[in-house]
Amino acid sequence: MSYGSRLRAAMDVYGPACIGIDPHGALLEQWGLGDSLAGLEAFAATCVEAFAGHVAVVKPQSAFFERFGAAGVAVLERTLQDLRHTGTLTLLDVKRGDVGSTAQAYAEAYLDEDAPMAADAVTVSPFLGFGSLEPFFREAERNDAGVFVLALTSNPEGPEVQHAVVDGGAGDGGTVAGSVLRQLAEQNAGARPLGSHGAVVGATIGRTEEDLDFNGPILAPGYGSQGGTAADVARIFAGVTDRVLASTSRAVLSHGPDVAALREAAAAVNTELSTSDGLG
Repeated sequence: MSYGSRLRAAMDVYGPACIGIDPHGALLEQWGLGDSLAGLEAFAATCVEAFAGHVAVVKPQSAFFERFGAAGVAVLERTLQDLRHTGTLTLLDVKRGDVGSTAQAYAEAYLDEDAPMAADAVTVSPFLGFGSLEPFFREAERNDAGVFVLALTSNPEGPEVQHAVVDGGAGDGGTVAGSVLRQLAEQNAGARPLGSHGAVVGATIGRTEEDLDFNGPILAPGYGSQGGTAADVARIFAGVTDRVLASTSRAVLSHGPDVAALREAAAAVNTELSTSDGLG
């Protein structure tokens, strides 16, 4: 099955929540684990136990593992492998972007199903030009994986690039974000029930006039602790809410280290999203 087909099935079964694994120091301390490699290992293992088989997608944030060096990356590898062995879809948040052979190497590192750090999908940056992402799309198609491209991110600095007006030669005056979304639509053309390549569009952007109907999934970070609500999701993504994967981390992870409490918090997010007007 294509990634889009697997994601559609998982969201239909579990709901639209994407739960992040963000083991930053404050959370490790809050859990009573200590900001250490041992704390990281315990944190990641608890998250796998809590969320595997209970949510549609789990999204490890690579940076919080990488800060422990090679040993931390080894924990990330085990976390991804453990989640995938349960059949839970993984989305590795690395926001990579490069050109040529380097982009190809990144794509193989994260999307080749035989790679130690293989994930079902990965986040990438298009700001070296959308065409620079071709190795990621090619590797994803080869491995039935997915790619989520930054488009309208939740950080306040994003608009200075994403809202900039471009002229692709046709004088259309569209924005950088609009260009990303149009090219994603081309990548997903004809895919059913859902394209495998998505966009990252923040749940805290307020509003947008861009066309979000590109036949692919939408990763919406900023839900929960960053201020995004189910009402925001329903409003911002009106007409395409069935494709929105709302991402939350701290709002759920703050309920740890108790496994049952973590599961209940994740379930509450899914319930809140699925019962909001326009969702579910």
